[in-house]
Amino acid sequence: MLRVLTLSTLFPDATRPNFGVFVERQTLGLAALPDVDLRLVAPVGLPPWPLRALSHHAPLASLPERETWKGLDTRRPRFTTIPGTGGRHHCRALIPRLVTLLTEIRRDFAFDVIDAEFFFPDGPAAVALGRHFGVPVSIKARGADIHHWGHAPATANQVIAAGQGADGLLAVSEAMKADMVAIGIAADRIRVHHTGVDLDRFAPRDRVVAKAVYDVTGPLVVSLGALIPRKGHDIAIDAVAALPGVALLIAGEGPERSALQGKIDALGLGDRVTLLGGVPHADLPALLAAADVMALASASEGLANAWVEALACGTPIVITSAGGAGEVVTDPAYGRIVARDSSAFAQAIDAVLADPPEQATVRRGAERFTWEVNGAALCEHLAALVDQRRLGL
Repeated sequence: MLRVLTLSTLFPDATRPNFGVFVERQTLGLAALPDVDLRLVAPVGLPPWPLRALSHHAPLASLPERETWKGLDTRRPRFTTIPGTGGRHHCRALIPRLVTLLTEIRRDFAFDVIDAEFFFPDGPAAVALGRHFGVPVSIKARGADIHHWGHAPATANQVIAAGQGADGLLAVSEAMKADMVAIGIAADRIRVHHTGVDLDRFAPRDRVVAKAVYDVTGPLVVSLGALIPRKGHDIAIDAVAALPGVALLIAGEGPERSALQGKIDALGLGDRVTLLGGVPHADLPALLAAADVMALASASEGLANAWVEALACGTPIVITSAGGAGEVVTDPAYGRIVARDSSAFAQAIDAVLADPPEQATVRRGAERFTWEVNGAALCEHLAALVDQRRLGL
């Protein structure tokens, strides 16, 4: 039996059901394997009192510190994040809290390995914990944890040191691996570990029927992700503005909502472009299956789950060259990789709409990415680290 302590600050909770849902799905898959026993620690960062009492922090502050989350024994320890410090002190606050908690957990659950599912602050904390408890540590890189925290002056050295100190490393794509190498992490210690997709839930549907739910009858483009500049929803809006008769639905929530709505209103697109707000992950299959194209103009990604989920629904994608785009769009039927500007997106969307591929053909692009393959690979990776430690390698 492999006893795994999974550590992830990127994980859903009752107040943020879509937050890190892909980490949740991977963890549930690993925990379901017959030779794995798993406990989850999902730390919650909060500012110091009295800031944490403010209304937008209160829901997180009220989360239970221990609960059973979808069958997982889950701990949600708090740690203090100090505003205006760029994350510099996150690990310093997190590590002592976790030493105490993991000491308690270890009395009844002698975990063999620590599986950190986000590089910061999870990674540096995991390395320190691994040394304290004498167990191997794996850290997975997903995207912003390297692209932002791995380059930010306040945290870059901590990320690099964690990458150099971990026993094993995972990257969501070959491109992510290259980004890790570029900041000083050895390539021969990084294993590419692709995401998965639930091919039963994300599947093609009758598009006419699916569109009717959203009161759409003509061509439909969907863009999904947090409403932040990095996701490029403004580019998708400008692209659709140049395509008469094409509707755009944007699923996501975030600080750019007002600016995006202002752009929609200024361009007179209120009848064709709609901000749906946050859409539960359970509702994404219906939305993606309704679309003729999924367009996402990201500035950076690891390997976006939304890309693979769209393909599984038989929906081609128009995306930038960010991250592992080239590892997903390996056939013209799967979509287009274009420059990050509205003209390029408009041309690519128009081309796909003019000559749409068969849904079954598009779906084949997702069949390489399954949670079964993902879980088996993660289990093998973690077990190998434990074996190496036992053999003194």
